[in-house]
Amino acid sequence: MNEVRKIDRLDAGPRFSEHDAVRLNRMFRGSSTQEMLDGVIKGNLAGEVATVSSFGAESAVLLHLIAQVDPSVPVIFLDTGKHFTETLQYRDDLVARLGLTNLQILTPETADIAKQDETGLRWSYDPDGCCEIRKVKPLAKALEQIDASFTGRKAFQSSTRANLPRFEVDTSDAQGRLKINPLIDWSAQDIAAYIEEHGLPRHPLVAKGFPSIGCEPCTHKVAPGEDPRSGRWKGWDKTECGIHKPGEEPFL
Repeated sequence: MNEVRKIDRLDAGPRFSEHDAVRLNRMFRGSSTQEMLDGVIKGNLAGEVATVSSFGAESAVLLHLIAQVDPSVPVIFLDTGKHFTETLQYRDDLVARLGLTNLQILTPETADIAKQDETGLRWSYDPDGCCEIRKVKPLAKALEQIDASFTGRKAFQSSTRANLPRFEVDTSDAQGRLKINPLIDWSAQDIAAYIEEHGLPRHPLVAKGFPSIGCEPCTHKVAPGEDPRSGRWKGWDKTECGIHKPGEEPFL
């Protein structure tokens, strides 16, 4: 099997192509999540990597897996200014517990907030615009020097994530960054079992009926049996914050 090319920052073209994503999916077909993470991180198969974490309901699993390989992998957290207090405390507790050494906290540009969300209420009438200012723009800037990012997306979370592969090219820009979904084939039972096996702390809001946790104004409780993400942007035709695009085609 030919090794996926290493990143050359002098190359003006895209970092990764669809062909690269296909090869990586084939290379790690049948491998465990831990084997895949070990191969990608230690083998430098994806260049400069980072993980983007919301420190939400199930974030401890991916962060624990990555910490076992390399606790210095950058962990990017988008501090939107709208998070639950419980999320911020959970973030700090989990980082300390797992020994993660490279937490990077991003905040929206002050000028953008002053110009486009002076009242802080844009979430109530334009959630897409709010996410753009507070999540999408800060992350895009941070990822300029990153070749690939790990996500916590899982197929069972929603229909828009049901067919995502482990490796895919980010179609939201022309840079050809790689998105890696280590937990995409994990079930809710797999997540729960891993948390139990390793004694990982749960986000305190999970026990209160929040299986998917984002910003406080746009996160609601979910009734038993409902889609875990149905409490996000309730009442809006919106399933993602804009960091991930719904309906992206998988690379098989």
